[in-house]
Amino acid sequence: MTKLSRRLLLGTAAAAAALPLGRARTQAKSTIRIGVLNDQSGPYRDTSGVSSVACTKQAVAEFAAQGFDVDVVAADHQNKPDIGAGIARQWYDRDGVDMIIDVPTSSVALAVGAVAKEKDKAYLNVGAATADLTGKQCAPNIVHWSYDTYMLAKSTGGATVRSGGDSWYFVTADYAFGHQLQEQTTRFVTAAGGKILGSSTYPFPGTTDFSSFLLQAQASGAKVLGLCNAGADTVNSIKQAHEFGVPMRVAAMLMFISDVHALGLDIAQGLTLTESFYWDLNDRTRAFTERVKPRTPNNWPNMIHAGCYAGTLHYLKAVQQIGAANAKASGAAVVNAMKAMPTDDDAFGHGRIREDGRGMLPSYLFQVKTPAESKGPWDFYKQLSSYGPDEAWRPLAEGNCAFLKL
Repeated sequence: MTKLSRRLLLGTAAAAAALPLGRARTQAKSTIRIGVLNDQSGPYRDTSGVSSVACTKQAVAEFAAQGFDVDVVAADHQNKPDIGAGIARQWYDRDGVDMIIDVPTSSVALAVGAVAKEKDKAYLNVGAATADLTGKQCAPNIVHWSYDTYMLAKSTGGATVRSGGDSWYFVTADYAFGHQLQEQTTRFVTAAGGKILGSSTYPFPGTTDFSSFLLQAQASGAKVLGLCNAGADTVNSIKQAHEFGVPMRVAAMLMFISDVHALGLDIAQGLTLTESFYWDLNDRTRAFTERVKPRTPNNWPNMIHAGCYAGTLHYLKAVQQIGAANAKASGAAVVNAMKAMPTDDDAFGHGRIREDGRGMLPSYLFQVKTPAESKGPWDFYKQLSSYGPDEAWRPLAEGNCAFLKL
């Protein structure tokens, strides 16, 4: 028998007592439970956090499921793999969660992925950058949405070298994401004829003073300061580089619109960055943003938030197609259904999910506007170039996804 949520059991208990048992059972609906697992108190609270929860709930509200109920729960993994994996295991084993979404911080993302694979539960990662989720750590029940280290390195790194930034020094967060992003960016920089003059790693999370790393970068003589970090760490690095007058071009390898908002255009103007979503990209992105703004008015959506919306919507479509009971029984089954149908939503438009779980969406290289160019709140980006899905992402054959027969 399908496991019902506590909310549904309480809500139907009185009616069930007054009805014949068979009739009460026929009226009960399955409940699909979605868990939003992310950083709600640390350096990624604005790039992910409660806004991801809001966008997930927006998708649920718009879907208006027929034949099954949908619950959304949320938790803070504190950027710690053991905590993230522990929450995932409890959610899957005890709390009836059928799909986990978001999960920034690559080390946590990979730990949660291992639990999801063991339990055959659906896992839609949106917030982490590690390309290993569709590479050596891929699984039939994992989907990776919005962005990854390959896409970021190719777009931002490649564009920076082509525009004259041919010598680099990296400041890198010391965990899986930072190291992988530095490795991928190094690949594209050197392939374009650039040189890497050095790097510094710093403890993550918990570092707020980047002065010593910035001074080392300046002393290297490199033209480009490559920031292989994200969220509050990126904001603090750029602010301190500005305060210290570091005469280097900043390449923020992962940056979000919330980071630009935190910096202000006086400091952020001229920076280039890559996202797969921007609220003012077209009529559909503007419509989505208008719908979700009441839920998160002080933090307009970025590609993580939009990915939580789009991923949830597509997941629920797949659940409806195969039936809630089948979706609850096997994460791989519902992910296979997601791969079999094209994606279509107001945040990203039309796309698909590749065999290895990679969400095949366009990406865009943006430049941050000057204060004079900005015409209103959160009007921060101008588009420099775009990449089609087959151009933006790592080729399937290069990922070495173990469960595929290539």
